[in-house]
Amino acid sequence: MADEIDTLARFDPPFEILGAVPARSPLVLGSPHSGSIYPPDFVAASRLDAATLRRSEDCHVDALAAPAAAALGAPLLRARFPRAFLDVNREPFEFDPYLFEGEMPPGANTRSLRVAGGLGVVPRVVGEGLEIYRRRLPLSVGMARVERLHLPYHAALESLLAQARALHGAAALIDCHSMPSAATTKAAGRRLDVVIGDRFGASADGGLAAAVESSFAAEGLRTARNKPYAGGYVTERHGRPEAGLHAIQIEISRDLYMDERSLTPHSGFPLVAAALLRACKAGLAALPGLVAARAAAE
Repeated sequence: MADEIDTLARFDPPFEILGAVPARSPLVLGSPHSGSIYPPDFVAASRLDAATLRRSEDCHVDALAAPAAAALGAPLLRARFPRAFLDVNREPFEFDPYLFEGEMPPGANTRSLRVAGGLGVVPRVVGEGLEIYRRRLPLSVGMARVERLHLPYHAALESLLAQARALHGAAALIDCHSMPSAATTKAAGRRLDVVIGDRFGASADGGLAAAVESSFAAEGLRTARNKPYAGGYVTERHGRPEAGLHAIQIEISRDLYMDERSLTPHSGFPLVAAALLRACKAGLAALPGLVAARAAAE
């Protein structure tokens, strides 16, 4: 446990907030999976090297989103810890019983499809089912990671959204992610460049998701809504459109902006960043209508 405490100390603070605070617009941007700090103790406890562990990382997504945050006066919340270490897009106690030793805490979700695939709040695998750890972990390790990383991240995101709604009457989270270029062909049967997730309308007004998707489509990108990615715990927890809080997830194919083997950005990077900025602008333009519709309904 001493090694785990030292490892967690390397993620202090666990996240950074870039851009305007409080928000000068109703938008809040998130990059929960672009953390790229891999402490030596974590790598030493793994079967895998740091390069392989990065297969789960949304490399450079925070940098893709930064121009939109700066241009639109929106805060950008980015995790510093890697997804392979802890995944904030999972429930806080979505624990994998095949990874942890000890009795699961009350209320733990050990039976979700994500846990079954080894992708709980502390992932057991990366990539195509590659086991991360040499041996099972004490449950206390998982609990400490949730307490020190997961809970503060979501508390910060909740605060940013509440501030934006108080100032502007509504708030919209654009949760930014990336996906392997082969992922959608395998999952959906066709190549997709961008997938917009609003949990089938449960986490955001359809007008917001439609505006963002239309903007990407106007760039000539192949888009889809909710299939194969509808959004995870982030959008589920923070998207409450009936309360003026909207949350959508954006998945961008990695090969559009970087070499997937070397993880190095290529000439497409500024083009994707510009497309993301325009999509965020389109979402921002749609929000006044959503606010007016909500006010009329009340």
